[in-house]
Amino acid sequence: MNKFITTIKNIWKIEELRNKLILTLGFMAVYRFLAQVALPGIDESQLGTDANAQNGLLGIVNAFTGGAFSSASIMALGVMPYISASIVVQLMGLAVPYLQKLDKEGESGRNKKNQITRWLTILITLVQGPTYIASMSRLGIPQSAFMFESQSTFFISSMILLTTGSIFAMWLGEKITDKGLGNGISLLIMVGIIARFPKSFMNEVISKQSAGNGALIMILLEIVAWFAVIVATIYLVTAVRRVSVQYAKRATIAGQIKQIGSARDYIPLRLNAAGVMPIIFAQALMFVPGLLAQSDNETLRAIGIPFQNMFGFWYNVVFGLMIIIFSFFYTAITIPTNKMADDLKRGNGFIPGVKPGHDTAENLDGILSRVTLPGSVFLVILAVLPAVAYKFGLQQNWAMFYGGTSLIIMVGVAIDTIQQISAYLLNHHYDGLMKSSTTRRMNQ
Repeated sequence: MNKFITTIKNIWKIEELRNKLILTLGFMAVYRFLAQVALPGIDESQLGTDANAQNGLLGIVNAFTGGAFSSASIMALGVMPYISASIVVQLMGLAVPYLQKLDKEGESGRNKKNQITRWLTILITLVQGPTYIASMSRLGIPQSAFMFESQSTFFISSMILLTTGSIFAMWLGEKITDKGLGNGISLLIMVGIIARFPKSFMNEVISKQSAGNGALIMILLEIVAWFAVIVATIYLVTAVRRVSVQYAKRATIAGQIKQIGSARDYIPLRLNAAGVMPIIFAQALMFVPGLLAQSDNETLRAIGIPFQNMFGFWYNVVFGLMIIIFSFFYTAITIPTNKMADDLKRGNGFIPGVKPGHDTAENLDGILSRVTLPGSVFLVILAVLPAVAYKFGLQQNWAMFYGGTSLIIMVGVAIDTIQQISAYLLNHHYDGLMKSSTTRRMNQ
């Protein structure tokens, strides 16, 4: 504990790091404050529970916004339009030559892609906003909560505020990335997820106490299991497969290029290179079969009913298979093995025992496929753990913290932020947060 306190003091001693930390916390506080502000024309006292917004894709969106989605907040859409725009731009980069050209232009190209993403965010918000307003009744918002008599007045004002809220959330995220600590968008998502933690945990404690004796022991066991899942998630997020690479050192001697030695390095291929995207894609598609249950056709309704319950057996079986498929798909489009092989060849690098060029690309692709399979299976296990926890009697909201998108995002963002803080500390001759020793001066 003393070492942790010492590390906190060291963070506070570095003015640049202290300012970044204060700015980051301040922006996150602003975001959470605005998430509590309801749209004009909504009576907050009439809002019920958000139970109807916990399943499928709605559950993801509601978790990402910290409950703002189900409470008709001005931040109801949050950073989701920006995330959607980023995914669209990334996928379009595979087929649109102009975006591929921007990738090769360095910083100026990235700035242009960011500008395209911003404009696309506004367009997506203009599509998602009316859909959200029209679906409020399905999110548990009763008709008595609407105070405006004119629907057009409510629609126009809500559209303006929802669009403004998403743009402001995007601006906050970019400012945190530029001036603060970590990835701003990811931090805003994480703070929204964490905001739901206290209420979920207290509801679980109350539920166990009302169930009878042994409540304390059960709560302790659940906490131990939760920490075990967090440790497993950390391994999933940080695990890499190192591919050995050798670089030839060349020099011009007497007008001739000669090899004078070599240097060894490695290419880190992550066990879960796709991150949480396979879960998001799979859960978005799993939302579609559930709609079949509302069909007038008896056959379609019979097919769709098993997929209405995200804690059901068939839902999770199909969900898991789709996660594996999307893991391979997303990894293939985000890790260009051909480009990696070309870069190695241009840099006089090669994998020992493998010819440069096409053979190197094939070798990297094979290694990546073998790494992705266990990574995707591990991801499936984490994705279905909330359903397992729910079957063991945990409250629905509390069970969601035992895996899935929320936990992976929290762990990933926490690790990334800690690494950035550690880098600042080490640059100023202090031990980082990942170190176990006390503060020491490093030799100049």
